[in-house]
Amino acid sequence: MGHPAKPAFPITIRPYRAGEAEALHGVFFKTVREGTASHYSERQRRAWAVTDKMPDQWNARLGDQFTLVATVEGRIVGFMSLRHGGYVDLAYVLPEHKGFGIGTQLYDGIEAEANNRGEPKLTTEASHLARPFFKRQGWTEIEKQIVERHGVTLENFRMEKLL
Repeated sequence: MGHPAKPAFPITIRPYRAGEAEALHGVFFKTVREGTASHYSERQRRAWAVTDKMPDQWNARLGDQFTLVATVEGRIVGFMSLRHGGYVDLAYVLPEHKGFGIGTQLYDGIEAEANNRGEPKLTTEASHLARPFFKRQGWTEIEKQIVERHGVTLENFRMEKLL
């Protein structure tokens, strides 16, 4: 049985706040390790999300970007970030909250910010899991590519959307 069209819980989308990096890393880790299991092997997922310990540079990475956070009842359930130049860097929603429109709400805020900045286009490197989401938002697949993480290869997709 699929998810309802509208969730029974209120979703709040807001800017990232200092001190939330560890919680966002937790969303990243769980989404990669559990949410991408149907698309990537365990070895690939372990190379992509090596440890549940937040990397030292994670706080700076989030702080240097326009990052939106999704919460449900005060709990962080997803986030998306935009680098200067229109690159969508991070886009993660917890597996148990997938399908409720949280990613779309985050994306709408990211695209609005890109438009406010006058970006001519958005780009990203989408996983197998994220590729259909971005296609639904009007993105075009540019090329399939193989990337290496900790000696393990993973397939993803360069994508763009003209604004």
